[in-house]
Amino acid sequence: MASQAQAQVPDLNAIPEKMPFNIPYGPPISAERAHRVIEEGIAEARRRGWELNIAVVDPHGDLKAFTRMDDAALASISIAQHKARTAARYRRETRVFEDGVMKGIAYLTTLDDVIASRGGIPLVEDGKLIGAVGCSGGTGSQDEVVCRAAASVVNRER
Repeated sequence: MASQAQAQVPDLNAIPEKMPFNIPYGPPISAERAHRVIEEGIAEARRRGWELNIAVVDPHGDLKAFTRMDDAALASISIAQHKARTAARYRRETRVFEDGVMKGIAYLTTLDDVIASRGGIPLVEDGKLIGAVGCSGGTGSQDEVVCRAAASVVNRER
């Protein structure tokens, strides 16, 4: 098993030609738009019968809008915010960290303020990061489905 995990680890000494995840920062998402992102997430969660926490942050990772659906897990309040913050600050989906940890890339667990759990998605408009959305309260795959629907308010043209 250990040799299989090691075989999946990418060459960390490889030097990419371009900076990965180099999305330029844009102006922060407006409060009105952040609420529309959350409304879309709530609609998707309701269609599926799931109760989740949904957070939207600006490019710095600071909270812009939040909702906890009735009966959503209390422990997931901070997790939704953490997923959104990580997606914004690192300019990538939190699933990237989850996939990396599952492949045995141990250094990812040492990065400041990372959460290696899917359900955090950057919000990109006109090629610029304007914020991120994070969802929590279900399984990682449930969180990701709702988060992706919520992010579609901004990321339609991506």
